[in-house]
Amino acid sequence: MNNRREIISYLFFGFLTTAVNIVSFWLLNQYAAMDYRLATTIAWVLSVLFAFITNKLFVFNSKTLDFASIMKELTSFLFFRLLSYLLDIFTMIILVEIVLTSSLTAKIIANILVVIFNYFASKFIIFKPSKGIMEK
Repeated sequence: MNNRREIISYLFFGFLTTAVNIVSFWLLNQYAAMDYRLATTIAWVLSVLFAFITNKLFVFNSKTLDFASIMKELTSFLFFRLLSYLLDIFTMIILVEIVLTSSLTAKIIANILVVIFNYFASKFIIFKPSKGIMEK
């Protein structure tokens, strides 16, 4: 797969995933008056589901069809997304409670860090082609 196309595709779907995350967070935090930590958690779950599907099918073009391979990808994806959730929530707490940044500004900054982390985890670990599969 063309590396440039992959990066553009990742950025496009990463933008959409980030939009799912931020819009979900904003609706829950502002309109449902939910605590920013709980809103961050729910927004994370929604965006992770969206991200797995789009990354597997459209970004990294994973061709795995057997159940074991899909479960391996999903487990790995969830593990690294859990790490990115921790990066997200700790960045939010530091920026909101220590730096005294608005929760929406903190959310945007946290998501920039998360997108970078997730790209490298997905490209080099989660959806890395098997050694037996040649790229075209």
